[in-house]
Order: sequence, then structure tokens, then C-alpha cells
Amino acid sequence: MNDISPPNDPTADVSRLIMAAQESLTDGMVERLSSTAANGLEVVDTLNNEDTKDAVLALIEGLTELHRSGALDTVLQIFTLIHGCRESLTDNMVERLFAFVEHMVTNLANEEIASLAHNAKEAMSHAATEAASHQSKGGLMSTIALLSKPETQQTLQFLMAFAGEMRTLSIDEKPKD
Repeated sequence: MNDISPPNDPTADVSRLIMAAQESLTDGMVERLSSTAANGLEVVDTLNNEDTKDAVLALIEGLTELHRSGALDTVLQIFTLIHGCRESLTDNMVERLFAFVEHMVTNLANEEIASLAHNAKEAMSHAATEAASHQSKGGLMSTIALLSKPETQQTLQFLMAFAGEMRTLSIDEKPKD
């Protein structure tokens, strides 16, 4: 008895597979499948925009560079930390934090502080320029000669008076027991 079955026709196999898939799909499955395909085509269509394509490529290159340098792990850890902080904050903590920020802004955002900061920046800039242009001789006699100058003595007196006033104010502000 020679029962040799004919080889399967690949076209017939694919046809039977498609027929089985069509018969097994419900209307809901077809609807979800077509909706997913439409959304996918919409994304592909959006990528045809030159600016969007450039942005996506730049994002991928940036992610690749972050991954190569190991910074991607750090970024993800920072996000995890921020998320943990956000989850652990209570309403009371948020209220106190905003009250602190408001207090700091109120105390620091005024004309006197802005003027002080500007003057300090200008003085530091001029002092750095002057110190860079001055050639120091070094030695004890050079230091003594520097101390003999009137402007050095005035600066030292200013610093001593400033430090004394800061100490006095700090002592006066200590809470009384």
C-alpha cells in the first residue's frame, strides 16, 4: 500500500491561514485592530514632517550618547528620586516649603540686597583685576611694607569693624534662655 500524500501547496496553506484568522476575529477585535493600525499610520505620517523627524533623530542620538557615557542611568535615578520625593510629600510639607520660599523671596528680593550683590560683584571683579596685575615680591619685608601703606591699614580697620559688628549682631540675635 503506497499512500503518498501530495506535498502541501504553500499558497493553499496561506489561504487557509487567512481564512481561519478571518473566521476567528470578532467585530471588537477587528475594530481594535483597525484603530491600532490607524494610530500607527498617523504616527508614521507625523514623522514625515521634517522638523518632527529631525527632533526624533536628535532625541535618539542624545539618548544614545547618554547611554554610552553612563549618564542615562544617572538621569533615570534622578527621576526615581524625584518621584519618591513627590510621593512622600504631605500637604503640610508642601505648605511649609512654599511658606519658606515666600519668606526667602520677600527677604532677598529687595533693592538693598540687589545693590549689595551688584557692589560685591563689581568689587570682586576690580580686586581680581588689580591682584592679577600686581607682581608680588614675597617675603616678610614685602608683607611689612604692604602693612605700612595707608590703604592697607584702612582696609584692615574696615574688616575689623565689619567683623566686630557682625559678631555683635550675631550675639544680640541669639535666643534668650
